[in-house]
Amino acid sequence: MDETSHPAPAAPDRTPLAAFAALVLLPILLLAALGGFGTPHVEESREDAPAPLPEVPDLPAAADDTVVLSELAAGDAQARNAAVGFASVGPGTARPFAFRGSSDDRARARDCLALAGMAEAGGGEADQRAVMQVILNRVRHPAFADTVCGVVFEGSQRPTGCQFSFTCDGSLARRYSDAAWRTARARADAMLDGATEASVGNATHFHADYVYPWWSDELDKVAKVGPHIFFRWRGFWGSRNALSARYGGGEPDPLRLRQSALATAATSPLPTLLQSGESVRSITTPKPSAPPAGTAPVRSSPGAGVHFVLVSPGDSPAALVEQARSLCAGGGYCRVQGWSAQGDIPSSLPLSSEARRTLRFSFATEGTGAPEAVFLDCRVFPAPSVGTCLPPRP
Repeated sequence: MDETSHPAPAAPDRTPLAAFAALVLLPILLLAALGGFGTPHVEESREDAPAPLPEVPDLPAAADDTVVLSELAAGDAQARNAAVGFASVGPGTARPFAFRGSSDDRARARDCLALAGMAEAGGGEADQRAVMQVILNRVRHPAFADTVCGVVFEGSQRPTGCQFSFTCDGSLARRYSDAAWRTARARADAMLDGATEASVGNATHFHADYVYPWWSDELDKVAKVGPHIFFRWRGFWGSRNALSARYGGGEPDPLRLRQSALATAATSPLPTLLQSGESVRSITTPKPSAPPAGTAPVRSSPGAGVHFVLVSPGDSPAALVEQARSLCAGGGYCRVQGWSAQGDIPSSLPLSSEARRTLRFSFATEGTGAPEAVFLDCRVFPAPSVGTCLPPRP
């Protein structure tokens, strides 16, 4: 958080005392924020009278559900997530959000909340409400921005600094149907009017179950809604008392935030398949367990699975096929699918109708030496030297 210092009026010089206090208090605040102290007992029945909180430094990064940030393959991440039990503290009881602001603030907050719900959770009601609850919890937590749009777009003006991945990976270019907007806006309005999602309570973080980000071990796992796992900080900072900030409106313009985020994403695009030889996102098959004694081992391949990649209209189709073979080296069913815009790359399977519509390249094989199926969008790759044209899509 940015703080502006003002010179103190002429008075007895307390600088040495202030410096000493800062040296003593700062480590305490940092340890508290990172869960270094034991978890204080917080009575939910007494959380309606929160005490003022001091300023705190930024706490662990928020949910970013891209596989790129996970150190584990998708199957391994799912297994590890499943092995972590839910914390006994539970999600807590969410306090209804009290909207205070102008009609412009209301429209902006509603649209930012609806956009985040669609982008992060798809169309499911419980999934969207859970994401919206996390955002409203953050608005009232002193570690985050104090407006709805500020929370949703927090960090999007810095490459790799976004708190919600859809604001910095190109996904802001995605379009949603009028029906999807109407439904998400209605849910957002209900949340701004005081509806709560009890399943996630006071959670301030979440990620998809097929990733395992570094901060997952630092927080309490408290809920799972659809494919997403929800977390709250340990101790006081995860309690309802910590959600003490009073919302007062002043929503920033989401159109300007969107333009700024898109400009930032455009200056730091992800490398294409031919530039890096790597996928942007991979959904791999879990490693098989050891076979029973006396049976043949199950063949496994590090390349088996589905790989999503970026391709460029200027790429050589033959070179794309060669790189796809490299990604699939080792045997086992493997598929490589490519899109020409970061925002079009899906986060999970099965592919949505929009992802199929914007698909530009597809390679599939049962393993090394097996037949290959190669398809290209011939509007992007006219007269390709290999493969077959993808069928026309509306």
